[in-house]
Amino acid sequence: MTDKESAIVGLLRQNPYLTQQEMAEQLGMSRPALANLISGLTRRGVIKGRAYVLAEENRVAVIGGANVDRKFHLKAPVQAGTSNPSTVSVSVGGVARNVAENLGRLGHPVSLLTVAGNDADWQRIEEASANHIDLTHVARLPGRTTGSYSAVLNPDGEMAVALADMDVYDELSPAFIDSHAAALAGAALIVIDLNCPAETVQHVREIARRNGTPLAVVPVSSPKMDRMPDNLDGVSWFICNRDEAEAYTGITIRDDATWEQAVQLLLKKGAGSAAVTAGPDGVMAGSQGGGVHRCPAVPRVRVEDVTGAGDAFVSGVLHGHLEGRPFDEIIRLGLVNAARTLGSPHTVRPELTKDQLESETEELQ
Repeated sequence: MTDKESAIVGLLRQNPYLTQQEMAEQLGMSRPALANLISGLTRRGVIKGRAYVLAEENRVAVIGGANVDRKFHLKAPVQAGTSNPSTVSVSVGGVARNVAENLGRLGHPVSLLTVAGNDADWQRIEEASANHIDLTHVARLPGRTTGSYSAVLNPDGEMAVALADMDVYDELSPAFIDSHAAALAGAALIVIDLNCPAETVQHVREIARRNGTPLAVVPVSSPKMDRMPDNLDGVSWFICNRDEAEAYTGITIRDDATWEQAVQLLLKKGAGSAAVTAGPDGVMAGSQGGGVHRCPAVPRVRVEDVTGAGDAFVSGVLHGHLEGRPFDEIIRLGLVNAARTLGSPHTVRPELTKDQLESETEELQ
């Protein structure tokens, strides 16, 4: 590109909704001269129509939670009404944030849309995320507290109690989404988790349908399944665990037959592709016109920490989708990324790259 063409692209990266007159004034050239340059960029595929959306390959917009997770490891069984000796570990999390970091490490340009407090917890999240995620669409809200999750674990690792402060995500409203429309414009994929209010999930689905953008919906827990729309029309990928599937479909999954029945119902509700995970039992997955089948989990996995494994599966699947892989390969990439994350002490494993995941998948074939 010429210097002038590069300058146009730079402006559009900041705001794809600029008019030609606004761009001409900022660049110090006539509007007709600008129009000629834009026509050339459009013919070459650098710009894709109005608004002047840049053709950035595989750009992903991820909407939802970014939390700080705290785990208190008790040295003796919990005793109520008194102080309990413990150690504490702190990490960053949130389904949307975890998926965004995985995809960023896998080489995809990814923007995170979330809300947070103007506090030390957000600073911790920012420091851990900025190298792999575009955080320019994060709103830091004075007087609000960044989302957090705290779990108290008995010496055997079983949870005694957990506390979640997620009230800030009430601010993930349709108005917030509209104020960051540039992040969704021209995206190759939109991902939303159910930390978002129900009306926001519906609003984002309508935006994706209107723009013809693939949409992935990722639950965060069974209680939040009431934020799901009644049908899945316009949802390209719906990925959940067995408990979440039961809550949404009303089907009690007892065996392979009922497991498959749940996935069939998700497809009947309109999902383009659906996957229901079940930990060491693997995944039941299917797509429109492609049938449903069970995919076994990766065998002989050493489990270091289960945190983040579900998000790693989602990310591997979406990476395969963005790469245009066959369906069985897409699911395999998810399973391998989940297995390797189970064996890591990190919520998102720091060694993850596209080449690393490819190598790991090939080793297991």
